[in-house]
Amino acid sequence: MSKELEDLVIIGSGPAGLTAAIYAARANLSPLVVEGFEPGGQLTLTSDVENYPGFPDGVLGPELMQKFKKQAERFGAKFLLGNVDRVNLKERPFELWVGKKEIHAKAVVVASGASARWLGIESEKKFMGKGVSTCATCDGAFYKDLAVAVVGGGDSAMEEANFLTRFCKKVTILHRREEFKASKIMLERAQKNPKIEILTNKVIVEIFGDKLVEGVKIQDTKTKEEAQLKVDGVFVAIGHIPNTKIFEGQLATNEQGYLKVSSETTMTEIEGVFSAGDVHDFRYRQAVTAAGSGCKAAMDAEKWLEAQES
Repeated sequence: MSKELEDLVIIGSGPAGLTAAIYAARANLSPLVVEGFEPGGQLTLTSDVENYPGFPDGVLGPELMQKFKKQAERFGAKFLLGNVDRVNLKERPFELWVGKKEIHAKAVVVASGASARWLGIESEKKFMGKGVSTCATCDGAFYKDLAVAVVGGGDSAMEEANFLTRFCKKVTILHRREEFKASKIMLERAQKNPKIEILTNKVIVEIFGDKLVEGVKIQDTKTKEEAQLKVDGVFVAIGHIPNTKIFEGQLATNEQGYLKVSSETTMTEIEGVFSAGDVHDFRYRQAVTAAGSGCKAAMDAEKWLEAQES
């Protein structure tokens, strides 16, 4: 079993992790980035990214992440493909296990992100990035004057639906129950929007189309009757799951499982362990805010490491 000591280990390779890597590498920390088995994070599931600064004509999500990685590598960041299976953050140096490899770290940046909850149907995978999305802010502008469906019954679904009416001619909210988790004000806002139709007791059983989404087959959860709904896009808004399971019992989380950080810095309750991106940010969840968070975490880690040596 090999064992290595690193100044800084970054867990995750999305916009937060890779930006942290760029800043840490330029500070001569030679950070080790544990990429996970899906390098690039959620942005690799997005086709066109039009709201990231510096790309006036847009950029493909995977291409953007590849540019991030090359920039980090240029300054000396190291990369390890694999998942962090377990950690010991209760003593320093911190211990992390990636498969059989044991790594010791003076400092850690947790940028493991959050995973969107999906419907779990086979056709959903086929159209991911081709009409199926989990982010109206990211992809809504692609559906100008088109019809889309939003799946969910919470505040996120209502917010996504209302946002989409800026572009779409019609938005249909599909909710599996009659009762909504959404707050009264958010639900009323959606109900009063003339571009929004709300269908309750409905689930999507199939998404169909040729190369892009052309419609969905929906089923009534009570009568089991099926019908087709013609839409050009499906926005899944049933929540996100922060990737914090391996930190249970070691790092503090909120009720939804997102990491808690200091109000002044990106440090968690454990000195030397920092958080960046969607693993603690459940509000914005944008590539640009994740990148900014990664910058802050790397700078915080650098200053903390300097203080340990002085």
